[in-house]
Amino acid sequence: MYVPKYTITTEILKNIGWVEAAREVIDNAPLVPAWEAKFRDEARLKAAHYGTALEGNDLTLGQAKLIMDRGVESHEQATEAGVVAKERDVQEVINYRKVLELIEGLGGLEYTKETLLSIHRLVVEKLVEEGQAGAFRQVQVVLRNSVTGEIGFRPPAATEVAGLVEDFVSWLNSEKGRGEHPVLRAGVAHYVLAAVHPFVEGNGRTARAFATMILYREGYDIRRFFALEEYFDKNAEEYFGSLMEVSNQSPVLAQRDLTAWLTVFTRALATELTKIKDQVRELSVDIKIKQRMGKQVALTERQMKLMEYLHSNGEMAMSEAKSVLSMVSEDTILRELKALAEKGVIMKKGSTKAARYVLKK
Repeated sequence: MYVPKYTITTEILKNIGWVEAAREVIDNAPLVPAWEAKFRDEARLKAAHYGTALEGNDLTLGQAKLIMDRGVESHEQATEAGVVAKERDVQEVINYRKVLELIEGLGGLEYTKETLLSIHRLVVEKLVEEGQAGAFRQVQVVLRNSVTGEIGFRPPAATEVAGLVEDFVSWLNSEKGRGEHPVLRAGVAHYVLAAVHPFVEGNGRTARAFATMILYREGYDIRRFFALEEYFDKNAEEYFGSLMEVSNQSPVLAQRDLTAWLTVFTRALATELTKIKDQVRELSVDIKIKQRMGKQVALTERQMKLMEYLHSNGEMAMSEAKSVLSMVSEDTILRELKALAEKGVIMKKGSTKAARYVLKK
């Protein structure tokens, strides 16, 4: 059975801490259904667009949005919708939309080779020769530097693919494997599938989808508001570089140390979720204020942070306000608290330094 090697570094721990903090806020935010749908639709769009752009797809975000929003099923329908693009680019986005629909509907904690093959079959539908979709490769492949043409990495021989995948799935389903944090399990899955390169084409998209599926199934779907693909596309050099760095350590998969890759993977998830957390937090604070006061109240970023603390804790002293706004002076904090009181959303109890601030009822 394959057992991944890696070290839980301070940065990886910090990244997972950011993930947990964002998960807590997002999962418990009081969003109305329309906003939930908006966040999910945006995440699906970004996953499909950036996930295919990483592989050279030339569609713009706007073109991908038309395909996603209108449920386009063919190049002809895309053209009718106003998307003027290569048939292959259109098909890749259609396929990834179907992949996302698949992994959103999967449940349970048992992972199988068949699930992997099902994902791949959708990823490359109408893009590869008959018999290659949803089937392990039967030929040797190499990964070349797109600029120099030099071989950067040579994946395992085709005869080894099935066994390596079975070994990996065994670890994923094992007691030892299940003892690892879901974020790390997803990161390991992404690396192993990219490194084994089990298919003739579509390995990157399949690896990213499988990793996302693990997060979804193991309590980290986080309302399906995130798309790792956006970070990877915008930081492509870091993304591909870390995968290559690990892969070039040893020709033997089990001997490679995945720490460098898991650092990038956890950083990507932490970055994307923190962005969404800030958007959700701002929206949910607005909703709570509007529900209580019957109107919208404009808040600054500092005021938003103070209100978030008050919604979570009920009241706040100056010492606690300083911890929330640690980079500003006490005079600035007092001005922000005074402004919130003038807007009618909080009130002050007491007039000494021991005064406390509470939400106005």
